[in-house]
Amino acid sequence: MPEAGLKIGLVSISDRASSGVYEDKGLPALLGWLTSAISTPFSTVSRLIPDEQALIETTLKALVDDEGCGLVLTTGGTGPAPRDVTPDATRAVADREVPGFGEQMRQISLRFVPTAILSRQTAVIRKQALILNLPGQPKAIKETLEGLKDAEGKVQVPGIFAAVPYCLDLVGAAYLDTNEAVVKAFRPKSK
Repeated sequence: MPEAGLKIGLVSISDRASSGVYEDKGLPALLGWLTSAISTPFSTVSRLIPDEQALIETTLKALVDDEGCGLVLTTGGTGPAPRDVTPDATRAVADREVPGFGEQMRQISLRFVPTAILSRQTAVIRKQALILNLPGQPKAIKETLEGLKDAEGKVQVPGIFAAVPYCLDLVGAAYLDTNEAVVKAFRPKSK
């Protein structure tokens, strides 16, 4: 019998963390944020892998095709350095691109660092799944997913996760809803 709720793939891509040089902070940051933000049942499948394009492609395909993940979040490997091949691998397994996610992530990050324009973060659809390439730093992961809020908690710059539940509806993935105190899912009103 299939598991209830959405299955989410989490992939941290780092040569050094995957080889044990330092502790991976991406997977705990993703899981912690998702646990606070998602109000419907979900399960996760996690992978910590090096910056190798063929391995990233194989991992993304396996999470969607074999594990049945309807959402896959990657962290790391989105810069312009030669070893940063996450977006290339993501596009290689895509049926379609969804460029607005990457555009919004860069807009959020530009509030903090001018080098945000160097980011190659992207999003794609593979079958009935959304794959999102997120930044590598825990603070940036939270900011891009949740958005930027003022001192009273009012959203100043929308995060990308507000659009994720409706995107999942459109591609035929499992239903997902959010904890509005963290991020409010946007779905158009029915006519």
